[in-house]
Amino acid sequence: MNAPILVTGGTGTLGRLVVPLLRDAGQPVRVLSRRGGRPADGVEHVTADLLSGAGVDPAVRGAGTVLHLAGGPKGDDVATRHLVDAARRADVRHLVFISVVGADRVPLAWLRSKRDAERAVAGSGVPWTTLRAAQFHDLTLTMVEKMAKLPVVPVPGGLRLQPVDAREVAARMVELALGAPAGLAPELAGPRVYGLDELLTGYLTAVGRRRLRLPVRLPGKAGRAYRNGDNLTGPGATLGVRTWEAFLAERLRQPAAEARGRAA
Repeated sequence: MNAPILVTGGTGTLGRLVVPLLRDAGQPVRVLSRRGGRPADGVEHVTADLLSGAGVDPAVRGAGTVLHLAGGPKGDDVATRHLVDAARRADVRHLVFISVVGADRVPLAWLRSKRDAERAVAGSGVPWTTLRAAQFHDLTLTMVEKMAKLPVVPVPGGLRLQPVDAREVAARMVELALGAPAGLAPELAGPRVYGLDELLTGYLTAVGRRRLRLPVRLPGKAGRAYRNGDNLTGPGATLGVRTWEAFLAERLRQPAAEARGRAA
């Protein structure tokens, strides 16, 4: 039997898409989380805390590949170092990490944490692959939904995003995990670059709302980096297919369809 692929963050936005793809590829999967979960066909769950390191060694032991998808607003560097140390002790053959486009260029604390996590992976002594992906459509939607709750929406000028579909990122992560270690893989982003005002307009149009907008300027080095497009992909990046508009059309249609189904 093949050694299992350990997936951290297997219950998150990306992990929920990755785990079934690995199962469909005939791979046994072990999901690491802080609370565990119900076992399913071809999937076992283990409990560990990446931030403290508790339980990480037994969770990693016996895995052939580790697919590190867990992340948060802070502490990614600490969590990754604990995982990397355990992977090295367990003689893991391939360590695959999801990072963020701009982690090496935008001076924000959470991106510095991602960059430090990248360095831990690259310096681990374990054969590795890192993919930097752009912001998911799902996270972009959460952002504009929160903005649209305000009566007057502050819109930072010059802030552009290149959101990508989480399903396309999941498929790429599985491809990388099943392949040979590749080091730093080409970045992955959506097919179009949007100004934040365009993303907000698309959402408001889709839900039939209007909001007053207030142009603002992002301050400091981070603001300058965003205006320079340092959070966007460069030459050689892989671009997805699904646009923001297509994502909104599908996502915002689902609640209406579910409501009709309940009323029937």
